Amino acid sequence: MPYKEKEIEKQYYTIGEVAAMFDVAPSLIRFWETEFEHLKPKKSKKGNRQFTPKDIENLRTVYHLVKERGYTIQGAKEVLKNKPIQTKDKVEIIQSLEKIKSFLIGIKDQLNTKS
Repeated sequence: MPYKEKEIEKQYYTIGEVAAMFDVAPSLIRFWETEFEHLKPKKSKKGNRQFTPKDIENLRTVYHLVKERGYTIQGAKEVLKNKPIQTKDKVEIIQSLEKIKSFLIGIKDQLNTKS
């Protein structure tokens, strides 16, 4: 999973920080903003994007559909339009399962090194 899960601790994130979280170019995030109406980060007085934790959640859903599930932009828009709650729930479930998997792999590795 390329998305780098980390605790959301800040109120606002820059586009560079968000791009690093998802291991994508900032230009891709700017493109997705033009394509997906629910991706609208605030902008500072200088015009810099300020992503909130909610914006990052919305971006995570788009990332899941386009990059992980292989949807086209139009296909992802239709899924978000027709099944927004179910899609968000699936993304959250997958994220929880990946955390559990990482935790269990960590335990396995620790047990293997002690043997």
